[in-house]
Amino acid sequence: MSHEKRKKITVNDIVVVGLMAALVFAGTNIRIYIPTLVDKTMIHFGNVFCLLAGLLFGGVKGGLGAGIGSAFYDLMDPSYITSAPFTLVNKFMMGFVAGALSHRKGLAGKKPLVNVLASVAGSLTYVVLYVGKSLLENIFFNRTAVQTALIDAGQKALVSTVNGLIAVVAANILAMALRVALEKTGIYQRL
Repeated sequence: MSHEKRKKITVNDIVVVGLMAALVFAGTNIRIYIPTLVDKTMIHFGNVFCLLAGLLFGGVKGGLGAGIGSAFYDLMDPSYITSAPFTLVNKFMMGFVAGALSHRKGLAGKKPLVNVLASVAGSLTYVVLYVGKSLLENIFFNRTAVQTALIDAGQKALVSTVNGLIAVVAANILAMALRVALEKTGIYQRL
């Protein structure tokens, strides 16, 4: 690839990813733990910021902010520390899918209906990845009985879906409000 075609990483890119990662981390700390048959899951506000990162800043920057912030949360909680690499990928995909779909074909996240659909797709992507990982982990590594692992996966799917619905609504409301503010400050022109 020629030098002209490569997109350079700017200081603004790094700041956006860092800021969104910090918001995801902080949002995940606002949580309610819910016990499941095998371990626990939680409802938290981190997913709101994972989707918001994608809606505002596109697939790659949004995905990186979502993945990095969520992975740092896992690294700070001993009960989730071994999940950090999976969380990095799963939450990256959540933000990436929402951002890539909402910013495709030059839309730049400015179409509310597209943003809602992109957010739903991002949330569903995360639920499938998270529940699939939990199911495989319980069956193959924890040696949990298949029926028990399926019940646990069902509980996690239910909680994650509720969490995802909350995130879709909140992220879209925040995206509409913040987009106006970001445009007025000229930040979008520098990104």
